[in-house]
Amino acid sequence: MSALTPGKIDQAAIDRLFLDARSQNGWTDAPVTEAEIKALYDLVKFGPTSANTQPARFVFLATPEAKERLRPALSQGNLKSLAAPVIVIVGYDLNFHDKIPQVFPHNPGFRDIFVNNPAAIEPHAFRNSSLQGAYLMLAARALGLDVGPMSGFDADKVDAEFFPGGTVKTNFIAAIGHGDPEKVMPRLPRLSFEDAAQIL
Repeated sequence: MSALTPGKIDQAAIDRLFLDARSQNGWTDAPVTEAEIKALYDLVKFGPTSANTQPARFVFLATPEAKERLRPALSQGNLKSLAAPVIVIVGYDLNFHDKIPQVFPHNPGFRDIFVNNPAAIEPHAFRNSSLQGAYLMLAARALGLDVGPMSGFDADKVDAEFFPGGTVKTNFIAAIGHGDPEKVMPRLPRLSFEDAAQIL
């Protein structure tokens, strides 16, 4: 703990979550267990979303057969992800507002904002499921796992295969496991504060 900043996590944790963490391109044979997947979700669910709506829906592909169902939707460059122990599809539920009385019980009428304004549903669901997907990546790293997020896929094919009801749409996909350090690319440049931010 820093004497200057009470509550700050230690440098090792910051390194694990951000500075040493990398998007993975290859995987070891170390498995990811069902217990680890459930522990991962049990962290992710506490990440904040607007009005606690939690629109993300996660499909964890943990068997060779399940991952093969994803193959036709992946770009050639992302087929390497099939070697990961687990691939998670991060989707968003267009009927998320039906659970508002459950997850936002002090104001169940908040559901009517979406019922009366259907155009607000998808932007809200996409934005907040993106947040939840990012929480998933950080939670995985916190639990000692590595992540390889990707957007090179045919979303319509993923939806047809895994969300055939049409009420859940794919946001992005991430491979999860234990990364092979020999296959990590060199760290790429990041924008400076002056290039990307300002203080007003």
